[in-house]
Amino acid sequence: MDNRPNLIYPIPAPDNSVILPERQWLWSRERAYEALENNELEIIKGINGKWIVSTKQYLKDENGQIRVGKCFSIIDDIYTQHGTNEMISIFKNAKIFQYPKPTEFIKKLIEISMTNNNDIILDFFSGSASTANAVIKLNAEDGRNRKFIMVQVKEECPKDSEAYKAGYKNICEIGKERIRRAGEKIKADAGILGQDLDIGFRVLKLDSTNMKDVYYAAKDYSQAQLNDLISNIKEDRTDMDLLFACLLEWGLPLSLAHKTEKIDGFDVHTINDGDLMACFADDVSESVIREIAKRQPLRVVFRDSSFGTSPEKINVEEIFKLMSPKTTVKVI
Repeated sequence: MDNRPNLIYPIPAPDNSVILPERQWLWSRERAYEALENNELEIIKGINGKWIVSTKQYLKDENGQIRVGKCFSIIDDIYTQHGTNEMISIFKNAKIFQYPKPTEFIKKLIEISMTNNNDIILDFFSGSASTANAVIKLNAEDGRNRKFIMVQVKEECPKDSEAYKAGYKNICEIGKERIRRAGEKIKADAGILGQDLDIGFRVLKLDSTNMKDVYYAAKDYSQAQLNDLISNIKEDRTDMDLLFACLLEWGLPLSLAHKTEKIDGFDVHTINDGDLMACFADDVSESVIREIAKRQPLRVVFRDSSFGTSPEKINVEEIFKLMSPKTTVKVI
């Protein structure tokens, strides 16, 4: 903490000398001199002969009421060792992740701060995912439906660490495995009351855009470069990459239910029973397009290579206008 000039001043001692702080006083000059006037300061000599200034704590207040004792902490009987014991219980090895936060400590903080049954708890330094563990425990205990978001940089585990030897190459892998194991244990311990407990979670990774970067004006391209841009989507991207990018673009929650099914041999993805449907295959057949339109989703997405020609793309729009006019059609 930086020095504050207004907290550096002399306090008169009983022998008419002055006392200066070793660094700075806790109170301002006005507050300290008021306390001195009201006999709220105790000034005594220490064993080294130096004056010591302390504040007095009275049993009763100015109205004669006994003061309520000040608590040393909002958390009692929870220690760092409890977090270590949990790692031993889950991984059978305390050194998989050292000094994890105790779940009971996090549970207390959540109980103090949360007011809504459907609140979302965000931990930007997830580590071993103690927070996720605590949220699942609380949901099992009181039947609420809290959700969690864990954020963790993909920090690599040292090759000589117990975590690396156990097969965990980075901290994220430790957190994911902890959520799996802790969730299963909590559900099993809850018995019949825990059968409806949701212990599922989804893992998402931050990446660059799915679309190829274009830095040149049209006149600067060669024929070879044009051939590389037949598809505007990067070659290493999967259906899931494209699907979740669409969710983000449309502002849909990434936690919505998702299923994949085969229609006429093509993979078709459905989000939340029709909030969005997508097919990212090349040369999608008209029968698939008609089946999707028949289900009347709110949104539908195809990739540009799903259609061989412009007339085919126009035909898709006409099919949806006829069979599902309220569907928003997007081609990426």
